[in-house]
Amino acid sequence: MNTRNRIIGMFVLLLFASAMLFAGGQGEQQAASGGKEVITWWALSSGGGAEDPRQILREQIIADYEAQNPDVTIDLVMLDNEAFKQKIQVAIQAGTPPDIFHSWGGGVMIEYAEAGMLRDITDEVKNNLSNRIGLGPLGVYGYDGRYFGSPYDMGAVGFWYNKDIFAEVGVSVPETWADLLRIVPQIRQAGYVPIALGAGDKWPAHFWWVYLAMRMGGQEAFNRAYDGRGSFADQPFVRAGELLLQLNALNPFQTGFLGATYDDQGALMGNGEAAMELMGQWAPGVQAANSVSGEGIGDALGWFSFPAVAGGQGKLTDVMGGGNGYVLGKDASDAALDFLDFFLQEKYNVELVDVEGIVPVVAGAESALEGNANLIQIADAVANAGYYQLYYDQFLPPAVGEAVKDAVAKLLAGVSTPAQTAQEIQASWQANK
Repeated sequence: MNTRNRIIGMFVLLLFASAMLFAGGQGEQQAASGGKEVITWWALSSGGGAEDPRQILREQIIADYEAQNPDVTIDLVMLDNEAFKQKIQVAIQAGTPPDIFHSWGGGVMIEYAEAGMLRDITDEVKNNLSNRIGLGPLGVYGYDGRYFGSPYDMGAVGFWYNKDIFAEVGVSVPETWADLLRIVPQIRQAGYVPIALGAGDKWPAHFWWVYLAMRMGGQEAFNRAYDGRGSFADQPFVRAGELLLQLNALNPFQTGFLGATYDDQGALMGNGEAAMELMGQWAPGVQAANSVSGEGIGDALGWFSFPAVAGGQGKLTDVMGGGNGYVLGKDASDAALDFLDFFLQEKYNVELVDVEGIVPVVAGAESALEGNANLIQIADAVANAGYYQLYYDQFLPPAVGEAVKDAVAKLLAGVSTPAQTAQEIQASWQANK
């Protein structure tokens, strides 16, 4: 029996064990709320506590909804990325997922769906949400002809860079991997951190290996590894590790990067101490939230695609990315579904562009991109992608995603070779697919 089947079996047993506790907990919640229906909503924060712009906007959306629905109370829980991943695993294993919670779609969502932890909202998607959100973005939250949630954002991972530092040092945006390697020592010599990286959280570091594998092998290498005609230990994946070590040898990251968090990474960019970071469309908001000024570097921030790699089969238009969205827990009520629909209005999708740096998915909200050159570049990259790859740690089964992150972390720490990195990932894939 593979890991996925064991987990599903465990969930089934836990459902029976926790059903009475969950029902009792709901009753206590409703009593504490004066008989109102309580909907739990877990969302991602960008730091800053009560001053977090993400939290402030969501609290306003809640206030708008509760004003129209006085018999409903939305209980918002804001969590940083790592805390959310840990907390949701505990809730899922207990069989008590929140009513609405963050999801990147892909393999993690599919495993939750197969375990019976999510509410099927296929009718809502087909009859309502698909009228204002494209089936492409919605498809990331679908599986086997059914839908379990919706994105509010769909973008791309790329390089965010400080234009002022580039101008001061006298370097240009790198078009190739060789160009990137060439400018790193120049930036370091000028007294700046060439590249900020929060490798302690692991997922920011795995972006590097995945993109290099994409540039080396293209979609065909991934498809072959995924369907068994090839392997994640094939040459493109080994070469990805070799190229990453080639970069690492140049001392491109800040001191202590192996233990640094993503917030640390964002702070280096937001405070103007680092020249570049490889991150998704949400990066500007995190940079600002973790900067001393609270505003980041403003118009000095630019964006460019991951460079081409000589000898690789991948194309410059191949994009790794994903979105942010929400799924509904198995016991979510119709009111929870109604609130999700309320959240996915054009006006809120527009506001999220400024607050969270999203690439909007709701029809009409794209007007909010006007004047934002960076997000327009990202939207164009997504629109023109011949191969769009969801982050490995979300597309692949959870155990495999963790194996990718762990293997890349060991590679950067110097305790694993490129070949061993690829072999560890393949071994996890064989055991957990």
